[in-house]
Amino acid sequence: MQNNAKGRLFLIPSPLGDNDPREVIPEGVLSLLPKINIYVVEAVRTARRYLSAAGLKGHIQDLDFHELNEHTTPAEVEALIPLFDGGQDVGLITEAGLPAVADPGSQLVKLCHRHGIEVVPMSGPSSLMLALMASGLNGQSFAFMGYLPAKTDERRQALRTIEKHSAAARQTKIFIETPYRNDSLLADILSVCQPSTELCLAADITLPDATIHTRTVSEWKRCNTVIGKRPCVFLILAH
Repeated sequence: MQNNAKGRLFLIPSPLGDNDPREVIPEGVLSLLPKINIYVVEAVRTARRYLSAAGLKGHIQDLDFHELNEHTTPAEVEALIPLFDGGQDVGLITEAGLPAVADPGSQLVKLCHRHGIEVVPMSGPSSLMLALMASGLNGQSFAFMGYLPAKTDERRQALRTIEKHSAAARQTKIFIETPYRNDSLLADILSVCQPSTELCLAADITLPDATIHTRTVSEWKRCNTVIGKRPCVFLILAH
């Protein structure tokens, strides 16, 4: 008799950097990984390296990988739904952190809900929440703004708008940037934001060389800080 049951989609967290998965990934997640044979991933090479370090070394060749990234079309995402046929569970892995958070994997999650497929989120590191925790800024009201515009003029205007709303709502604003533009974004923040606005820079979170500091804009201007090409979360709270 044909099995028409659908499998589940497991949202599997991954380390925020090149460290031992056992340092940051819960044991419950690590024990689940060998039970899943089908993975939808942002980048196959990174996923293979992560799963190998997480205890699947020697079994990677037996796994079925499918890529879902910013270049994947809606039709290609829809084509992933048959993977769940016959009760097959599927794991979703992003490049770093939690799947579907600032991540194209959210497209698959949305489709699973539409097709009646159970979605199971797993606990793991979130750079956004870890940065907020460590910032000392308002954790009662906050908003994630994603990526700001790449063009300088548009980015500066976005920063002015974000700062104005932060002051009016007493709300922490969280945003991220492609690592090679970190220092350009920092320069724009220091250029357009008010001296009293608080800024937290949280780079390389969970890694040995992590740096997390909160200072006012006027204090940051005296530091000559260079972030470099490191994963970094920016948080501001205006007054």
